[in-house]
Amino acid sequence: MPGKVAVVSWAQTEYREAHDATIREMVFRVAREALDRAGLTREELGTVITASSDYWQGISCSNEYYLDAAGGYLKSGAKAEEDGALAFMYAFMRVASGHFDTALVVAVTKGSEIPPLATLTHLYSEPFFQRPMGIDDVNAAAMQARLYMERYGATPEQFARVVVKNLGNARRNPLAFRKATLTVEEVLRSPVVADPLREPDVAPGADGACAVLLAGEETAKRLTDRPVWVRGVGWSVSSYYLGDRDLLDGSLPDAARRAYRMAGITDPRAEIRVAELCEAYSFQELLWCEQLGFCGPGEGARLLEEGVTAPDGDLPVNPSGGVLAGNPYCARGLVRIAEAAAQVAGRAGEHQVEGVRTALAHSYHGLAGQLHSVVILGR
Repeated sequence: MPGKVAVVSWAQTEYREAHDATIREMVFRVAREALDRAGLTREELGTVITASSDYWQGISCSNEYYLDAAGGYLKSGAKAEEDGALAFMYAFMRVASGHFDTALVVAVTKGSEIPPLATLTHLYSEPFFQRPMGIDDVNAAAMQARLYMERYGATPEQFARVVVKNLGNARRNPLAFRKATLTVEEVLRSPVVADPLREPDVAPGADGACAVLLAGEETAKRLTDRPVWVRGVGWSVSSYYLGDRDLLDGSLPDAARRAYRMAGITDPRAEIRVAELCEAYSFQELLWCEQLGFCGPGEGARLLEEGVTAPDGDLPVNPSGGVLAGNPYCARGLVRIAEAAAQVAGRAGEHQVEGVRTALAHSYHGLAGQLHSVVILGR
């Protein structure tokens, strides 16, 4: 049986349109802070797992330029391409195996120094038929949103309510990049990016880094008085070719089932107190709530309208502001985990939700949610 593993500390930079700091400086800052908070020296650290991307950093072997800044000098380490949540799960398995007692996970993106999101994600599309059409992350999400509207009767007004909620939540998060007090009408009057998505519906790129420190059971209890236990993890991936999958029935339900089974969760709506979801586009928060089993298909908007997902609701979603408030692409999944851990530990500051014993963190990568990751954390 694998050993118990806990999150013992975490650190984040502010998420900004452009940081003055270099990637190495941002990585060093969060790695140093995470270790210092736990009272762990670099020499005592077992392994380092990083998440970045050659595409999203503009250089090959991207982790070679900051690995020492992450504390990885002469350490056993590895890089998970792009998704910080996958790096977290890789580190979790290293510690659970007993081969390492501690693992530091670091994810970073400096979106201000690279081509736009649309240009980079255009390279994710199938090269022979779909790439010549100009498919990228934004217009793939727009097709997904349109299908969601056609199948379930969702409306742009409901999408706008997600924007209003999350950017309002972000006002209580000092690290968030985009925060605002908006009305539904203001969102609906904003410029169209890719029909039916408007500018506030789309998460802006951001600079930022995040670090999370994991430890085995005995070490975790020594390093912190509030260990946040990793109760379950799951991930799943859909077909690469957009035409081969239903954009509203992807791999998230499978990833969630795996995480729930590992965590012993049978009723996620009742057993999960708070969720940090990767909603790079407003409507996806509604869709992901459905696919995570918080409600039935087409009922995500009802959760929002009834106040269930509000900060004072039965199941707050994205009290930090979520990805709509800042999208450091490779780090955003690890950020969701750090935010969920902070909620469980009762250390989320102004956006703390009361009575959190179990939290869910979610990440996705690929066009229209090709790859999904789910992590369950608890006391």
